[in-house]
Amino acid sequence: MRLYRFLTEDDTSAFCHKVSAALAAGWELYGDPQYAYDHAAGVMRCGQAVVKEKPGEYSPDLKLGAQ
Repeated sequence: MRLYRFLTEDDTSAFCHKVSAALAAGWELYGDPQYAYDHAAGVMRCGQAVVKEKPGEYSPDLKLGAQ
């Protein structure tokens, strides 16, 4: 099965660490990073899709971050 996650965070080093941790766990980048300005909070937000191949069948009960 192919798993998909979309990681988000404020535009700080925390976002880079979140993506780096996913890459270290075997996830691969999928597409370009996304950026948007959150007017309500006054901050830039970042997002990055990642994918991972795993054996087995998909279930909505899967904890994607634990894969």
